[in-house]
Amino acid sequence: MMDLRELYQEIILDHGRHPRNFRKIENPTHTARGHNPLCGDRVTVYLTLDGDVISDAAFEGRGCAISTAAASLMTEVLKGKTVAEGRELFAHFHARVTGGEESPLSEPLAEEMERLEPLTGVRAYPARVKCATLSWHAVEAALKGDGVPVKTE
Repeated sequence: MMDLRELYQEIILDHGRHPRNFRKIENPTHTARGHNPLCGDRVTVYLTLDGDVISDAAFEGRGCAISTAAASLMTEVLKGKTVAEGRELFAHFHARVTGGEESPLSEPLAEEMERLEPLTGVRAYPARVKCATLSWHAVEAALKGDGVPVKTE
């Protein structure tokens, strides 16, 4: 029987090989680029907001399996969330992968956080945390709308 670590590895590999929402959104309301100079990961995130709700999220880029899987899973959980909920998920995810203090999440967001759980193993590999959070930082930059590309240094 497959243990949890193997299951998480399979989820990461699946999203790395077959990323969801890997496409450019035509006419996005928000977009930003991110770059991890340490390993060369590059990502462009595209968001479409309908009021305060993220109605569509997608990405393009190239990078390691963790970076690609993180962007894929991120776009899945962000769709249908408010901007505030998206930021709350990022804060919680970031705390979990960096060993920071986690605040409680509401029930619907806790369920979404479970979908991101396979990526939390990067906490044991500090250099990989940047791979797992690059797309999230790009989303933050897109929402700020200042056009400054994100770097993970």
